[in-house]
Amino acid sequence: MSNNNTVVSMLENDLYKFSMSYYYQRITPEGIGTFAFTDRNGMKFTPEFVEILKAELKKIGRLALTDEEYKWCLANIYFIPQYYFEWLKGFRYNPDIIKIFLDEEGHLHIEATDLIYKVTLYEIPILSTVSEVYFRTYQNIEPDWDYIDRQLEKKVAISNENELKFANFGMRRRYSHEMEDYVTGYLARNAKYFIGSSTVYFAMKYQSVREDIKPIGTMAHELMMATAAFMGPKEANYHVMRRWTEVYGGAMGIMLTDSFTTDVFLRNFSLDMAKLYDGVRHDSGDPFEFGDKIIAKYESYHINPKTKSIVFSDSLDFDGALSISKYFKERINVSFGIGTNLTNDVGTVKPLNIVMKLKTFQVNPRQHVYRCVKLSDTPGKELGDPDEVHSYKVILGLV
Repeated sequence: MSNNNTVVSMLENDLYKFSMSYYYQRITPEGIGTFAFTDRNGMKFTPEFVEILKAELKKIGRLALTDEEYKWCLANIYFIPQYYFEWLKGFRYNPDIIKIFLDEEGHLHIEATDLIYKVTLYEIPILSTVSEVYFRTYQNIEPDWDYIDRQLEKKVAISNENELKFANFGMRRRYSHEMEDYVTGYLARNAKYFIGSSTVYFAMKYQSVREDIKPIGTMAHELMMATAAFMGPKEANYHVMRRWTEVYGGAMGIMLTDSFTTDVFLRNFSLDMAKLYDGVRHDSGDPFEFGDKIIAKYESYHINPKTKSIVFSDSLDFDGALSISKYFKERINVSFGIGTNLTNDVGTVKPLNIVMKLKTFQVNPRQHVYRCVKLSDTPGKELGDPDEVHSYKVILGLV
């Protein structure tokens, strides 16, 4: 079982990257974004690693949407119009915009800048390539496939026995393309409540095994970060919710909550938005406290929480998902996006803790370049210039 390419398809990306790319084309077609890599563990890398990484990322410049993939997108990603996928057929990654270097201490830095509707597509392929090259270069250990099968059997049993609905959210920090392919195939054949994959390519591939497998995802923090950069953070969540409904007309109805903390989001979660959106996604902080707050908000509007959903996606394993599911049983609908625990549980290595987030945003080339900030419900997950982070907290009354 081997594959020499880290990314093999234009659709090997998270669904929310395509949905946000189309949103940017509609809402801010001249917007320019810079994405920057962060290694939360502060590991040290070698110049040899950088050269291997650059060589691998050059390969993504050869990817193109095939006719088969194009037709599949039209049939399965129906909420994004045909002309977007016609544009995507002509799109090519440009490896020359990916700047990679080591600082004096050996820490890895990666940045990519372009029109935001294009550069947003780079994040996930870059992260997955960093992860796979790392394990090839520094570990070079064949995964223990017997261990992987045993772990998958346990995870699937928890899901099947407890009607636990979940999707694979694991491309960005996977062990390898091969690993995610294997895991997704196993889940498609064995997990009754496996609903799909955020990686569009694998949703397409394994729909041939189970036709109910879907691409899963809506949006990421970058939408709120870009909006807040030039409009301010107080109303950024509401502005995104309003514009998202203009673009998608009620489809893609799960809202991400913690870009500037959930408490700030709930200030913006007005009655009309609470009624319109299908639910919310949890990505940091205590999941039980979060769910209680969301339920209380719905009840304050006399909305039955049982008609709404929460997608939990913060560093989950199946035991944790089961605990959450039991806690909210008969109170609100829940499902789970499980990532690294599926695609990088190989029994021999520890997954990386890497992210790539929006660093700056420029509404158009004639405007100021604004620094972006992401706050969080979990200490240590904040991103951005320290002075700017503090300024956001002051503006939002968090300090």
